[in-house]
Amino acid sequence: MSFVTNPWPNRMRCGALCAILLAVTALPASNLAQGVAPATSAAWMNSARVGAALAQLGAEVDAITEEQVRITAIPAPPFQEAARGAYLARLLSEAGLTVHTDEVGNVIGRRAGRSSTDLVLLAAHLDTVFPAGTDVRARREAGRIYAPGISDNGTGLAALVAMARALRDAKVQSASTILFVADVGEEGEGNLRGMRKLVETYGSRLRFVMALDGSNTDYVSAAALASRRVEITLSGPGGHSWSDFGAPNPIHALSRGVARFVKTPVPESPRTSFNVGSIEGGTSVNSIPARAAIKVDLRSESEQELARLESVLRRDMQAGLDEELSAARKRGYSSTQNLSLEFDVLGVRPGGELAPDSPLLAALRAADQYLGNRSRIERSSTDANIPLSVGIQAIAMGAGGHSSGAHSLGEWFDPDGRELGLRRALLTLLGVAGVEPE
Repeated sequence: MSFVTNPWPNRMRCGALCAILLAVTALPASNLAQGVAPATSAAWMNSARVGAALAQLGAEVDAITEEQVRITAIPAPPFQEAARGAYLARLLSEAGLTVHTDEVGNVIGRRAGRSSTDLVLLAAHLDTVFPAGTDVRARREAGRIYAPGISDNGTGLAALVAMARALRDAKVQSASTILFVADVGEEGEGNLRGMRKLVETYGSRLRFVMALDGSNTDYVSAAALASRRVEITLSGPGGHSWSDFGAPNPIHALSRGVARFVKTPVPESPRTSFNVGSIEGGTSVNSIPARAAIKVDLRSESEQELARLESVLRRDMQAGLDEELSAARKRGYSSTQNLSLEFDVLGVRPGGELAPDSPLLAALRAADQYLGNRSRIERSSTDANIPLSVGIQAIAMGAGGHSSGAHSLGEWFDPDGRELGLRRALLTLLGVAGVEPE
């Protein structure tokens, strides 16, 4: 989708803002949840509080960036988000929210609206892909801030706090109750466990879910990319590289299987991909390993294609094992100790898609139109996968600025223009949460 109008005005004009956002903010959350087109409201058009909140986000850009650096400096490896979570709990509490941490580690800040049962969830994930011991301290160079995780998801977490503060300071009251959540387990083997728990806990009360993830404002993820992550382990007798030569080698067997699998053709449409992202095994160069394992990421726009690809992977890894055993027999290996294969599913991310005429996309379109922003719909794997898979309206969107190198040690963030992403996210949030008359 693409929307361009007049650029952001230097001075906030609430009347223009209200007129554009009018179509998506006036009805109670319960009506929005049913997909009813919102009506007009003179009270909303006369509101100055939203304008004050948006102005504050622009004025505090530098302070928000410094908070982002502090958040990023707290390590949050997979399954080890507690320290960063404790820091976010303090920030959200200071922003006036009622905060608690649930049993899986999600930090949940509640901002009461007129309705206590209609909930809008705004989330930013706590975890990074980087293992414990990674240096996550920031360095600055030519306007950029370099640090692992500085954008994914330091940007989203800093925006989460900034938006809560702006709504508090501007005294904006919403129709729906808003949950500001720093959630766990979005990356990798976390398997979206934080968002799964949130959907399980709040269920049908969740009217809309917005995930703040990274910085990009050129697109919105409104379609969930299905994926499966698997670990394949081969075990064998092991031995000495010279005296036991001929014994079946798990690494050789895995290599044979991988060589087969990576030749698998995948369609351009539905777009499908695979990646062997990790391989481990062995103890020394002169030892036949007793164990070796790989981890594989499979993704597709089609659940059917994803199932086919997983089936091919299983077949090819078994063929690699059979080839290695056959080679061992030809070398004279006669022991009953053979290779065994174990196939473990590490994570399943379901697919889903937001309807083009949904109130959530209408709110985003109105925000883009007012801000003069161009954006398109993309399919990706984010926290939005879980709500979308069960029919809850959800998107994932960037929180402003520019970045590159996500999931690498060279990741960087440039805060230039981040106010666009902050304002875009806030307008979209209020578009579905509804604004109460002053």
